[in-house]
Amino acid sequence: MIDEFAKDTLHGRLRRDREALLWKLDGLSEYDARRPLTATGTNLLGLVKHVATVEARYFGEVFDRPSPEPLPRWQDSDGSDQWAAEDETREQIIGFYRRTWEHSDATIKKLPLNTPGHVPWWPEPFSHTNLFAILVHVLGETIRHTGHADILREGLDGRTGLRPEHERPIDEEARAVYRAKIEQAARSAAPIEA
Repeated sequence: MIDEFAKDTLHGRLRRDREALLWKLDGLSEYDARRPLTATGTNLLGLVKHVATVEARYFGEVFDRPSPEPLPRWQDSDGSDQWAAEDETREQIIGFYRRTWEHSDATIKKLPLNTPGHVPWWPEPFSHTNLFAILVHVLGETIRHTGHADILREGLDGRTGLRPEHERPIDEEARAVYRAKIEQAARSAAPIEA
């Protein structure tokens, strides 16, 4: 009974955070969805593509249920899963992610939490794992990258939040006052520099 509760809870959080990640693309131009927003090139559409690839590998290859989507061999990973090439459309990447959900959800639904899996890109002895550990791992990856997306989106147009129904109109004046308060606290706490 506890296993089903744990599986349902983790799976529910994964589904919620998948939707939150996709929501970060809503209303953006192609350029803003794709452009590098950090020194390392992190971008919103690339985060979606990367999380889709991660999920496809972990809920596919690890349990001998390969993704129906074409994936390069994990040994050949070159970072191209972290950005969208010119010939890849937003719809293609979102479609890949949604199809990956279907495959992952089928794996999660079919297998018990203690089902053994093998992650060949993890070092020994950690490469031998189970569905519970993979579900926690993929949820962590999804949450982490959704947080990145939230910060990137805030930097683009100020929009924040987990779901559209919780979004409030942006009050620039209130944000400026709040930010100034935090800035003042940081300056006050910093040692005086000569």
